[in-house]
Amino acid sequence: MNFFQAIFLGLVQALTEYLPVSSSAHIRIIGDLMIGSDPGAAFTAIIQLGTELAVILFYRHDIIRILGAWFGSLFGKDGKDWKSRLGAKNPDTQMGWFIIIGTMPILIAGLLFKDIIETTLRNLWITVTVLTVFGVLLWIFDSRAKQVKTMKQMTIKDALLFGIGQMLALIPGVSRSGGTITFGRAMGYTREAAVRVSFLMAIPAVFGAGILESVSAVKDVTACEATKAADACAAIGGAAWPGWGPTIAATIVAFVVGYIVIIGFLKFVSTFSYKAFAIYRIVLAVVVALLLISGVLPAIDPSVAG
Repeated sequence: MNFFQAIFLGLVQALTEYLPVSSSAHIRIIGDLMIGSDPGAAFTAIIQLGTELAVILFYRHDIIRILGAWFGSLFGKDGKDWKSRLGAKNPDTQMGWFIIIGTMPILIAGLLFKDIIETTLRNLWITVTVLTVFGVLLWIFDSRAKQVKTMKQMTIKDALLFGIGQMLALIPGVSRSGGTITFGRAMGYTREAAVRVSFLMAIPAVFGAGILESVSAVKDVTACEATKAADACAAIGGAAWPGWGPTIAATIVAFVVGYIVIIGFLKFVSTFSYKAFAIYRIVLAVVVALLLISGVLPAIDPSVAG
């Protein structure tokens, strides 16, 4: 992977991370088409930090308010009884707990099924299938479900269901935002509320995982550069690893462009439906299926399969 390819993948990450179209599927597919292999865990994890930093910057006021209320209530600011500590008197505290509840499914599943997620589930035929299935589901629920619920009406059950939608994004092609938005619309949340919940709920899950993956990636990069150990070099994507300069540049691109995409996406869903994204997912699935059938794309990346 050269400098310009790295920058392009950073741009792809920014353009697809927040939309219900699966950024992981796009990085996997475009990486194969452009450089002949998966860009690697290290590069992918680091550029994802760029898009998550954009979310944190955009929602910084909400994050500060929710964190302040959560810690304040927990330490008895709103009352010493357990109901007050759990947010009975403060909606921001409740939202903090809802985000924690919504993070649990992806955290537990990610730990329990880590090996399967990184190998078996990266088969592009699985990606084609879930791109199609969730495209159809998003289309159906968005066109038929009512828009009556806002974040103020969220319950523990709703938070858990949002979390399950986010958990399914461990399968490349589902899309983290696609999973949470689809579940949100199925529950009757407005498009704007579903998107906002999707963004806020992603922060601990995606940013936390990104930090852990990046720390691991740094160790692998250091080991690869120092010893040229096969295992360490394979872990960072082998020949796909572009080096720190291009990777950092791609992360900056992901951050800057990602911030702009957030603004545009929120304006879009306040006016239009998700139909266009649903159609895009289905068309992308058909294109990838044709590329797989013709042999242009391998179903399983050789570095993963081997």
